[in-house]
Amino acid sequence: MKATVKIMLKNGVLDPQGKAIGHALDGLGFDGVNEVRQGKIIELDLVEGTSEVSIKEMCDKLLANPVIEDYEILMVA
Repeated sequence: MKATVKIMLKNGVLDPQGKAIGHALDGLGFDGVNEVRQGKIIELDLVEGTSEVSIKEMCDKLLANPVIEDYEILMVA
């Protein structure tokens, strides 16, 4: 059983890495990019039967910072 957790900064939280990426893209001549938001993806290989509630607890306690980050859990077959 696998799960993918997508973690992004909440809207309104300053994203300096996204700004740096956007600036670099502009410097390389890619002028069609309005904004860049940088995040992370964590893949979990889980014991069969691990509940989504348990995965949410993992996110809230360690994988994400719920004060400034949102996360999305995708269960993979």
